[in-house]
Order: sequence, then C-alpha cells, then structure tokens
Amino acid sequence: MSTVDPAGPAARTIATLWWVMLVGASVIFGFVMVLLVLAFRKHDDAPRERLWIVKLGLVFPIAVLLALLAYGLFVGERLLPRQGADVVSVKAEGRMWAWRFSYADVEGRTTQGVLHIPAGVPVDVAVTSVDVVHSFWVPRLAGKLDAIPGHVNVLRIEADEPGTYHGRSAEFSGEGYDQFAFTVVAHDDAEWRSFLAGEIE
Repeated sequence: MSTVDPAGPAARTIATLWWVMLVGASVIFGFVMVLLVLAFRKHDDAPRERLWIVKLGLVFPIAVLLALLAYGLFVGERLLPRQGADVVSVKAEGRMWAWRFSYADVEGRTTQGVLHIPAGVPVDVAVTSVDVVHSFWVPRLAGKLDAIPGHVNVLRIEADEPGTYHGRSAEFSGEGYDQFAFTVVAHDDAEWRSFLAGEIE
C-alpha cells in the first residue's frame, strides 16, 4: 500500500510529485538552517544582511514555493479523468463497512469488497456513498477521493500489470473504519473477458 511504489500512471505521477515536493521542501529547509546559523555570527555589514534576509530569506523560498505550486497545478490537471474510447467505467458505492462495485459493461453485475478491472486500460471509478463520507483509495494505482452521500466523484485508475492491489477508506467514519478495506484485481485480456462473461466471481 505504499504511495512511493506505484503500479500505474496516476500513482507514478503522484509519487513523482511527492518526491519533487520533498526535494523542494528540503532545499528551503536547508537554506533556512544556513540563514539561522549565519544570524548568530557577528558582523556589521548591512548590505550583506539585506542579501541574506531579503534575497535569500524571502525571495528564494517564495520562488521555490511558486515553482512547486505551478508544478503541482500542472500535475493535478494531468490527473483529471478525460473522455476516451478505451475507458472502462465502474461504480464504487461505499457504506459502513463495505464497498459494492458495479460495472457499466455488464448490467446488473456487482461485486462486494473486490473491484475487477482490466490491466493496462484506464478505468473511471464513479465514487459515491449511501451513508456517511468515506474515501476510496488504492495507493499503488491512484490518489484518494472522497465518497460523499448524494454526490458522485470520478477517479481515474489504471494498473500497469495484472495483479492484486489493496485499497481502503482513509476517512474516519465511525467505529470500525480501521478495518474498512477492499481489493482491486487487475486482469489480463483473457481474464477480463472471462469476468465480463460471468466466469470469474
């Protein structure tokens, strides 16, 4: 369930964003620590103080933070679900303490606690809730999205390879929420066709 062990395009983008933010924050922290040490050194050079305090103490952190903000907005835009011919649509309905999944490609087909998807294909998950606010989160495939009663949010997930990926609700929603987990099973083409045909439960 590690967010820095991505297994899909969205999760890879989020992991890269995390590393970029970490490096940016570390650079700012390092400069602030240098400025703190230099502040305790005795000198009477006012122009140098202006350089350290104004240019490096204010301008540098603001420039780095603005660059990180611009990168974050760019990445966030790329994570939005886009229409496409090859996108699979599923619905995730959260309730205390289970997820029910339904599939647009097979009318009436539902699964409990296990979401089946094709590997290597983008999947739009329409996330909602029937009781309180939950959150749909599969760390290795995509970011976290809230399930809100009476509202549908759409999250794009995709698995690079067939396999089993663990997900959970990361929203405190009452006693028992800490065991509120589900599984995503990504199938190869043959297995996905078998699932759609009802041969895999």
